[in-house]
Amino acid sequence: MIKHQFKLSDPRLLSRIGYQFKQLELLQLALTHRSVSHKYNYERLEFLGDSLLGMIIANYLYHTYPNENEGRLTRMRATLVRQEALGKIATDL
Repeated sequence: MIKHQFKLSDPRLLSRIGYQFKQLELLQLALTHRSVSHKYNYERLEFLGDSLLGMIIANYLYHTYPNENEGRLTRMRATLVRQEALGKIATDL
């Protein structure tokens, strides 16, 4: 696995995702794995973020596919929010 280093304030990253963070320390916390810091890491933010992402994707799918049943929508959501899919998006960014 190749690890990429970047500055959190890198204008290319911020431009690419289309968002200017007001508190870069929260971004740093969100991107810190517990193997780096057992005291300061992303796990609580991950819990919240996973829930929000699931809700946003569910809302999108619900409105985009009004005739799909809940079982199919659930499988579609799971495919979109799984680690591999999100990892590819992050790498592309």
